Amino acid sequence: VANPAVPSLLRGFSAPVRLDFALSADDMLVLLERDSDAFNRWQAAQGYATQLLLEAVKAIQQGQAPTFPARFVEALGALVDGSADHAFVAQVLNLPSEADMAREIGTDIDPDAIVGARKALRSFVGRLLSDRLAAAHARLATTGSYSPDAAGAGRRALRNAALDLLAEGDPARGTALAQAQFASSDNMTDRFAALAVLAHVPGEAREAALAGFGREFAEDPLVLDKWFALQASIPEAPTLDRVRALMQHPAFSLTNPNRTRALVGTFAMANLSQFHRANGAGHAFVADMVLALDGTNPQVAARILGSFRTWRALESGRRAQAEAALRRVAAAPFFNDTASTEIYTLSLHDALP
Repeated sequence: VANPAVPSLLRGFSAPVRLDFALSADDMLVLLERDSDAFNRWQAAQGYATQLLLEAVKAIQQGQAPTFPARFVEALGALVDGSADHAFVAQVLNLPSEADMAREIGTDIDPDAIVGARKALRSFVGRLLSDRLAAAHARLATTGSYSPDAAGAGRRALRNAALDLLAEGDPARGTALAQAQFASSDNMTDRFAALAVLAHVPGEAREAALAGFGREFAEDPLVLDKWFALQASIPEAPTLDRVRALMQHPAFSLTNPNRTRALVGTFAMANLSQFHRANGAGHAFVADMVLALDGTNPQVAARILGSFRTWRALESGRRAQAEAALRRVAAAPFFNDTASTEIYTLSLHDALP
């Protein structure tokens, strides 16, 4: 071998391990661009994106604007343009989540910086690939009737991933395409994906789509649960007020476990920045809900309380707010044994009398 080689190890996910191997950024890009093994190609994309996001989080915490290399975006663009494996490319385009990054950082977690870093990277990718993502979205449109087979599912997955990134990089263009898809889709996968894109772009289009969808599926409990959960997951400051308002919706009741998990549980477990708001309002709200639920459904209360499991990993200000909320729950006189067990699982037992 005339030149230094880049190893492709554990091909085909041949061992269920996390390999600690010092691949450079250039090595990961080579694997992303050229590896014939789909899993390692995806792993290289995830590893490289994780490094970019870690650097972006540090930049944001230091008051700087994050920057990203165009080569990574070009590698993603080549996949969008050329791969016949639509499901694989859709997975590659799904960059590491906020929860993934929080686990990667591990200590002194700043949720706002993580959300900001991920949004910045997604926006950068969507902006640079705007035309190619729009072309993929058009190319992958269903031409015949809906089919639930693997090929159709992969095509829909990539089309919706392209729309999602496009809307992040070019909100006006993405919103227009999402509105058209939302109005014309003949299946729930595409329609709800379009609604999810609209839900993350503030404006009249979002509110109109959400209101219309809620009216249309008011009598379908499973779909309505997804509708509540989608709104609870929006990573914006007004979301807590939105969740409180949705609790007054005629279809919501704290005595309905699925509906409560969809709205309150999603806010607590899937909305990193708003549950862990710096002012403690998110922690206080979830603690209030746990106390309200404890007397009627302690199992749901305990499950929602599990969203506090990683409270010790937060930065000091949020950590103090979370501990205060947990202590308030633990001190409640009617706090029953089921949820009390969860408190101790959260490692507060060493601090409580």
